[in-house]
Amino acid sequence: MSRLGHSQALLGPELYKKIRETPVLVVGAGGIGCELLKNLVLVGFANIEIIDLDTIDLSNLNRQFLFRKPDISKSKALVAAASARHFNPSSGIKIHARHGNVKDSQNDIEWIKGFGLVMNALDNMDARKHVNRLCQAAGVPLMESGTAGYLGQVSAILRDETECFDCTVKPTPKSYPVCTIRATPSEPIHCIVWAKSYLFGKLFGEDDEAVDAAELDKAQASGENAEEIDNLKKEAAAFREVRKNLGDEDGPRSVFTKVFEEDINRLLSMEDMWKKEGRVKPVPLSYEAIMDGTFTVPPLRTAPAPSAPQPQAQANGVVNGNAPPSEKVDAANAVASSSTAPAAAPASGTANGQTARRLKDQKELSVKENLELFVDSCRRLSARAIAHPNIILEFDKDDDDTLDFVLATANLRAIAYGIPNKTRFEVKQMAGNIIPAIATTNAIIAGLVVMQATNLLSRNLAKARNVHLRTKPEAPLGHIAPVKPDPTCAVCRDLYVSFKADPMRVTLGTFVNEVVKKWLVSELEDGEDLEFSINEGPRILADPDFEDNFEKTLAELDIGRGKIITVRDEDDKYRPVQFCVAGLEEGSEASYVLPDAPTSLPVLPARPVVREDSPDEIQAIDSLPEKSVAVSAGRKRGAPDDGVEVVDAVKKPRTEGADGAIVIE
Repeated sequence: MSRLGHSQALLGPELYKKIRETPVLVVGAGGIGCELLKNLVLVGFANIEIIDLDTIDLSNLNRQFLFRKPDISKSKALVAAASARHFNPSSGIKIHARHGNVKDSQNDIEWIKGFGLVMNALDNMDARKHVNRLCQAAGVPLMESGTAGYLGQVSAILRDETECFDCTVKPTPKSYPVCTIRATPSEPIHCIVWAKSYLFGKLFGEDDEAVDAAELDKAQASGENAEEIDNLKKEAAAFREVRKNLGDEDGPRSVFTKVFEEDINRLLSMEDMWKKEGRVKPVPLSYEAIMDGTFTVPPLRTAPAPSAPQPQAQANGVVNGNAPPSEKVDAANAVASSSTAPAAAPASGTANGQTARRLKDQKELSVKENLELFVDSCRRLSARAIAHPNIILEFDKDDDDTLDFVLATANLRAIAYGIPNKTRFEVKQMAGNIIPAIATTNAIIAGLVVMQATNLLSRNLAKARNVHLRTKPEAPLGHIAPVKPDPTCAVCRDLYVSFKADPMRVTLGTFVNEVVKKWLVSELEDGEDLEFSINEGPRILADPDFEDNFEKTLAELDIGRGKIITVRDEDDKYRPVQFCVAGLEEGSEASYVLPDAPTSLPVLPARPVVREDSPDEIQAIDSLPEKSVAVSAGRKRGAPDDGVEVVDAVKKPRTEGADGAIVIE
């Protein structure tokens, strides 16, 4: 019997033929991706494409078994494909591997339409949402999966038949008061969040004065100290001046002096701030004293705090409200060491070099080493910002430059406030929301993905299940039938149109007047009366009172292949229409191409009418529900300190049904 004989016998000739012929995309070649690719090859999938932008690290080898020591620093996708081919070398299986980002512009709606099935093996929330939206736009079935420690989940997603990844609201990340982060930190995580989310963005991210002002106004409205907020506004304005000179020879020193000396002295001048019990005054840091070795490190305010609370894995793969770990680490190495990390070692293609770097990541940095790393990382990042002014830098735990900056900055701030320092390894875990990964969990989930994928390929949704791996010995697997789409979902309920265009030749005016006002509404009775607003992400491109961009080409508006133009009618009668910009075929004379006929615009679902009680109305409720009721984010509820959500049962919203009855939701 051939290697695929058992698959043929189990699947039957019809399904086996579909498996052999269906082009499959695997997104991610990490813990789940390696196991998944191996399974696909052994089952008999013959047309596979795999994409991943990551490279192999020494820490991957304990659970990603398609990689070996000589593969360190090579592309995960390319090596995984080469290794997987050996499992079934003579079965005619083709694996096309790409080292790249699934969010790249060439990976547009027309590209995703070329696959019969997409399988997500990602550990990044943003990328998972992107792939989900692409599959919804193209109508391609998606297998979504994720793991977190001993827990895991597998979901089958099919447009118009099941809920999509975005139908369920993901838990929001834990947040900290603005004043705590920016002025009065007391824990290592406060310093890391400040370095990653505040200082890094101020120096190298998008400089959005309006957003910063809005954040501080919101903090003040929520009851935070008005004097502290006013000082933070002045501090934000001063940063803009420092940022302009960051590329100078003394740029990093100017930043250090402002952040760790001038700003701290300014905070110390606010006597009332330090009268609150438990607050410890910071100590200004001196650049010269640190460099010449005369600086005295202030004593710790408390005993070292634990690295970070163990994140709770959710069934949807979300960890503490964030994406699951972008890079997972083995359980043995997940235990935080008591030492602190040094500067990043130079990249090495050898196992010995990687091992040395791994050890250095868990050693202690002195205050001088932190300062030297701060200066060096500032220069590296500013050089990148100058070389590519149109690319906004973002923190990435796998980017040595950004991680070094956050490590050094967080540690220097911790020193000033008498807070224990963290190692590079620990900072990477805490800033990247990393939790331990378990090879067995990945293997189980990858197997379940393939089993459920056969139901999607055969369109046998009656057998499809969303499966959850749990820590219950008596019942480790739980499953439910896929849920219908949420009618209010902002992703899967919208209308998607493939818009093949040459951005250099199509103006926004052409798009609005020819594509929207003629083609899109051609079959609507009220089409002539509709007015539209046009957006690209959060940007407003046009609306009935704003036509300044009509003469500009899409390229001039930075709208090219892979971007999405959102069209909404001003009356909010119809669902938004998402025009997915795709590339034209070579040699096309037309400046744009649309589908032959416009799809009927779906009407927005009617919102329930909320009825207010009149003073003389009396509503009798016989009893309250015994079980807890799922409540949307907008309803009355309280969240006590123990994290248990409390629903206000007395003031539940009430809607009027078709028969006039009052319904307690």
